[in-house]
Amino acid sequence: MKRNWKQWLKAAGVRAVKTVAQTAVATIGASAVISEVDWIMVVSASSLAGVVSLLTSIAGLPEVPAETTEEEEKNA
Repeated sequence: MKRNWKQWLKAAGVRAVKTVAQTAVATIGASAVISEVDWIMVVSASSLAGVVSLLTSIAGLPEVPAETTEEEEKNA
């Protein structure tokens, strides 16, 4: 099985960054006042979400075809 690793890494990275940002916003939004935000928890939860996103991307990304033929590689 061949993969375009650069394309996969870029797509997985974009997904992970979006997931980290969404988790941070949700965690921060759970506090009533900004001074009550537990920043260690925000960083911890967001980092874990990013790692899980990358691990999930190993199973496959719809943006990146799983296999490419030699003809497709020549046309790219």
